[in-house]
Amino acid sequence: VQLQASGGGLVQPGGSLRLSCAASGSIFEINDMGWYRQAPGKQRELVAVVTSRGITDYTDSVKGRFTISRDNAKNTVYLQMISLKPEDTAVYYCKVDCIYIVGAYHHAGEFWGQGTQVTVSS
Repeated sequence: VQLQASGGGLVQPGGSLRLSCAASGSIFEINDMGWYRQAPGKQRELVAVVTSRGITDYTDSVKGRFTISRDNAKNTVYLQMISLKPEDTAVYYCKVDCIYIVGAYHHAGEFWGQGTQVTVSS
């Protein structure tokens, strides 16, 4: 299973970005899909998660500004970010929990994307 994240970049405070993360490979079923971020000198933190039923949850600092969504047909998760602040600057990682197939067997696992840099600065 591979994850390909995209959409990061440099944006001014108050601006917007949309991150995408597409999963590919021998996927049988995807459960939770989420976005994490890690700022310099800080631990990686959960930003937002969406379950297979579409239930979402956000860390407090992004509520009302970020929206997570998923397209199950494309095995893709999105993170729409508006009203960006300098403190949102970080490397953003996507993660999926899924059931994947190897040979005749199903396995459960979690997979991470490669990270995409988001910089909010004037």
